[in-house]
Amino acid sequence: MKRLLNIELQKLWKNRSSKVLIISYFVLLSFIALLASVNFKIIGIDFRLADQGIFNFPYIWHFNTYIAAILKFFLALVIVSMMANEYTYGTLKQNLIDGMSKKEFIQSKFLTVLLFAVGSTIFVFLMSLILGYCFSSYTETSIVFSDLEYIGYYFLKLVAFFSFCLFAGILVKRSAFAFGFIILWYIVEIIIIAILRWLVIKDADITNKIFDFFPLQSIGNLIKEPFTKFQTYKALENMNTGIVNEKFYGTHWYEIVTALVWTAFFIFMSYRILKKRDL
Repeated sequence: MKRLLNIELQKLWKNRSSKVLIISYFVLLSFIALLASVNFKIIGIDFRLADQGIFNFPYIWHFNTYIAAILKFFLALVIVSMMANEYTYGTLKQNLIDGMSKKEFIQSKFLTVLLFAVGSTIFVFLMSLILGYCFSSYTETSIVFSDLEYIGYYFLKLVAFFSFCLFAGILVKRSAFAFGFIILWYIVEIIIIAILRWLVIKDADITNKIFDFFPLQSIGNLIKEPFTKFQTYKALENMNTGIVNEKFYGTHWYEIVTALVWTAFFIFMSYRILKKRDL
């Protein structure tokens, strides 16, 4: 495993565009910390986001993982271009000539996916911990480490999405077309669910439940939007309303299982495509 991972890291580090994208990704992740020092002025009133509680424990785990997950497309570009370069520069064929099996090749790519996910997860965890201790109003250990499961959901979300990107890269071969394929897949999911909602089933609740099992939607469901949750916290703290938001912001067990199943499916299909393809 170490040998396979070393091969992939050498390929990535020798590619200038991959290095730029990887470094840019972690730099952009760091920009989340800048939200702490940004002052906004609305209707003549100055306020700082950090003072509004977005970095309070345990809310910060939800907020930071959701925002960080939006930036995953930078690493998605790396993964897609990583596969495209294998075909463009003939390194895939050379690896196979040198004795690497197609199974080992897929393993090396999946190890790279795991490495990206682990690195990003550790980075977000440490950044959230530092920001939380600097700005949170609550620093008791029991509060700090509650809701820490969002870090696990974030890791799974990256692994699942990057596995899909790997599948797209192997299927389409060209990075631009592969990324276009990812966007097209997302659009197709929306079109299918719209047809089911308005022409076939005509029931919003049933179609929404079906939609939750679609690949990209199921991956997205691992971390739900945190903004209305924050508004609820503020409303409850200030006692400005008697209405309680009952939306569920956690992750159901079947959403985790669905994401794992799609991850396994994409890796398996990547191997099947590569195994049958004449290189």
